[in-house]
Amino acid sequence: MAISRGQLVKELEPGLNALFGLEYKRYENQHAEIYATETSDRAFEEEVMLSGFANAQVKPEGSGVVFDNAQETYTARYTMETVALAFAITEEAVEDNLYDRLSSRYTKALARSMANTKQVKSVNPLVNGFGGGFTSGDGVNLFSTAHPTIAGTTSNTLATAADLNETSLEQSLIDIAAFTDERGLKIAAKATKMIVPSALQFQAERLMKSEGRVQTADNDINAIRSMGMVPQGYRVNNFLTDPNAFFLITDVPNGMKHFVRTPIKTAMEGDFDTGNLRFKARERYQFGVSDFRGIFGSPGIS
Repeated sequence: MAISRGQLVKELEPGLNALFGLEYKRYENQHAEIYATETSDRAFEEEVMLSGFANAQVKPEGSGVVFDNAQETYTARYTMETVALAFAITEEAVEDNLYDRLSSRYTKALARSMANTKQVKSVNPLVNGFGGGFTSGDGVNLFSTAHPTIAGTTSNTLATAADLNETSLEQSLIDIAAFTDERGLKIAAKATKMIVPSALQFQAERLMKSEGRVQTADNDINAIRSMGMVPQGYRVNNFLTDPNAFFLITDVPNGMKHFVRTPIKTAMEGDFDTGNLRFKARERYQFGVSDFRGIFGSPGIS
């Protein structure tokens, strides 16, 4: 008895779904080293940043306490994007009993494409954060020396761009420690890990793990390593396109965020008009930033 298109779909779909899942999970979620992932049930998410209060004041005896007002400073908006792709197996391929081989190969390729797309999208804020069009909620480049605050301005990039070396990394750590909030109060921020492109992995390894100072004849210790200034070390992100830029993730909460609206799903159906079997993958998510103090970056100069 001939197998109908509907029966073929029922037979193939569970196996292809499983194959897709296995292949999709093979690819490393490098974005997880940069972003905190949260779920969403809306078309967009908004996070309103509050200013907090200024320093408390001395209250003279018998006088009234001074009141302060927390203010809304800016709103970070995450608009969910739908990412989807599909392939079709022709009716003729089904007739010629090629569907099993083709569907397996196509399913693996589809999983790779979906995984790759997510990683490319995840580095967009970093790649375009120095002037390529990606701005934080305050309206300026993600990496800027002039983020506006109630107290003035603050920075999350080097005053003078520099390549990754001992001096630039130490200055980055000093600048992070000097982070202030919207009212100009020190927040004692620290770096937790460094994110580098593959071109900088060897330099990062030397800076993070050498006992002595890198590329010097001095007998000085490597202060960055001995003081544990970057406790989680470094991570290589293969999707960063600038071979000279480097980034530091900080311990400031509500920094880089990844909202998931719809986890990845697959579906398969037969098309009456063409006789083709169609298989698709789809998910909805967005990458962005709430508090720019959650990351520090330098574009390099080479």
